[in-house]
Amino acid sequence: MAVISYLTTVWFDFGAVDRLGEALDQLAIRRPLLVSDRGLEAAGILDRIRARIPNDRVVTPFLDTPANPTEAAARRALELFRAEGCDGIVAVGGGSALDLAKAVGLMSTHPGPLKDYALIEGGLARIRPALPPLVAIPTTAGTGSEVGRGAVIVLEDGRKLALVSPHLIPKLAICDPELTLGLPPALTAGTGMDALTHCIETFLSPAVNPPAEAIALDGLARAAANIERATHEGSDRRARWEMMMAAMEGALAFQKGLGAVHAMSHPLGALPGKPLHHGTLNAVILPTVLAFNADHVGDKYERIRRVVGLPAGTDLAEWTRRLNRRLGLPGSLRAMGVVEADLEGLPERAERDHCNATNPRPATAADYARLYREALA
Repeated sequence: MAVISYLTTVWFDFGAVDRLGEALDQLAIRRPLLVSDRGLEAAGILDRIRARIPNDRVVTPFLDTPANPTEAAARRALELFRAEGCDGIVAVGGGSALDLAKAVGLMSTHPGPLKDYALIEGGLARIRPALPPLVAIPTTAGTGSEVGRGAVIVLEDGRKLALVSPHLIPKLAICDPELTLGLPPALTAGTGMDALTHCIETFLSPAVNPPAEAIALDGLARAAANIERATHEGSDRRARWEMMMAAMEGALAFQKGLGAVHAMSHPLGALPGKPLHHGTLNAVILPTVLAFNADHVGDKYERIRRVVGLPAGTDLAEWTRRLNRRLGLPGSLRAMGVVEADLEGLPERAERDHCNATNPRPATAADYARLYREALA
């Protein structure tokens, strides 16, 4: 039996963020915790957000979101949430800020450590609907966390695991492509490849969800057609609109499940002392996994070729490698600063990652050890 649901509301277009006050009214949020990061503060984005919050609201900022969100950071934000009597959360930023906000909301009403709510620890059944309302405002076009039912957090035991529940989906997503116009090329490329990877992996997942596959293919078409223009001509409003839509569609679709790319990138994202960008990791790993899965996807690679306008029989792994080069992204994990010693224990973690279960080709720790070595070269 396929279980299919799309459960949140999205306000999407240039200028959508101007309605933030209306959103707070709808959700009866009077004392929001504003979860974001110092980079967006320095860029002036948060000034634009605050200007759209009515003066009668008491805003408590938490701006220390790490590059890869951690349980420790969520606990610090939770202390502020409770101390200031917050009654809702506004998350502004990329996937890190949005995922951290989900974790804070969860911890505000659920006792115990976050590992109790990790998907692979049976946490899905433990997450109740009693969560503070969350408004998610993405400033990148990548993770799609603003419409996703999960949050990926580095836990106190060092594992980077997913918390998954429909109750974690933000009550409202405000997707304003205007907020992405200032993204630098490298971040545009890395987040864009995250969205593209979501669409590909979701489409290839063997789970049964035809609506998700249709959404994934639409998102893939938008991402493939616009990622280079958005990266190299960042002020192109149409390209930015299309990439934000592609990111949202990738996340709407990935409730169908992801695959080995994410199973590999999650453990890498938890390496201590190495804040590796998630989307860039996905971009680097994607060609290796596409080659690994090639004989286990039926006609789906040909369907992908048609959607992105490639000739029949084109090597998709090589196509993604060339795309990465054109975008200026690293060509290997080694180029990102990963060394052989970093790979110790990662294949076993990748095999246990929840995304491994929906990879089209079954993969063992031994397979992942080889795939990591190939991606490292």
